[in-house]
Amino acid sequence: MTDWITIANDHLSAAINPLGAELSSLKDADGRELMTEADPAFWTGRAPLLFPVVGKPAGEVIRVAGREYPMKQHGFARRMPFALIDHGPAHATFRLTANDETRAHYPFAFTLDASYRLDGATLAIDVAVNNAGDTDMPASFGFHPAFAWPLPYGCDRADHRITFAQDEPGGVRPIAADGTIAAGEMPSPLDGGVLHLSDDLFAHDALVWDQVRSARVVYGADDGPSLEIAFPDTPMLGIWTKPGARFICVEPWHGIADPQGYAGELKDKPGIFIVPPGGAKHIAMSITLRG
Repeated sequence: MTDWITIANDHLSAAINPLGAELSSLKDADGRELMTEADPAFWTGRAPLLFPVVGKPAGEVIRVAGREYPMKQHGFARRMPFALIDHGPAHATFRLTANDETRAHYPFAFTLDASYRLDGATLAIDVAVNNAGDTDMPASFGFHPAFAWPLPYGCDRADHRITFAQDEPGGVRPIAADGTIAAGEMPSPLDGGVLHLSDDLFAHDALVWDQVRSARVVYGADDGPSLEIAFPDTPMLGIWTKPGARFICVEPWHGIADPQGYAGELKDKPGIFIVPPGGAKHIAMSITLRG
């Protein structure tokens, strides 16, 4: 087992697993855990980084210049060791560099840097997708943090909600049986910008907004502290749990599962961004403990 890297200040402490550079613990000043317990009966993930794809590729392959490459759901970064390249009391940066194993699935030269920094009651995360090659590089990236549901402040699980910063008039995208995105749209589950959390919402997998207006949401109950999750760089959002689990995932994405039956090039699928040679794409998320 790889030792987790810990950072802390007077407000929060965080632990990151170099395997996947995965945020694995976030505690308040009194040591109360704000993230999932990772119960293996439901899901052992904590906050995987999704790269170079988000969601399920149709047929579990991607296509680059007419050639097919095997690619599992959410990509390979979450299962690979990152190098620790910088570490101080309240910050740490991790790096994944393209290698023979990654090129068998994704034929591009890249570095993926994930930086974690505590500033007061905020954990700021910045990810840089760097193109180290000499051709345009198509990619997606997503965050997948799983927060404790209920939060450790004495409120019932049923009293928790997620409040969006802006009105979200659009519906959510249905997920097909094979994990891809089906055609059409389902009605919005929001009540005046509020998602009242219940297991029934997730009976058919995640809720997926492919055009989210909000750049932040607030998660918690009416009484007690809450978490503000800000995501200024991601135009899509997933919210997910497994019914009965004690976590809720708030997932800012720049990318999405393939449309059902998709057989086109990676560069042309929804949610892809292009990083030019020598360029970088920065994607940020922050988690702030309020109250």
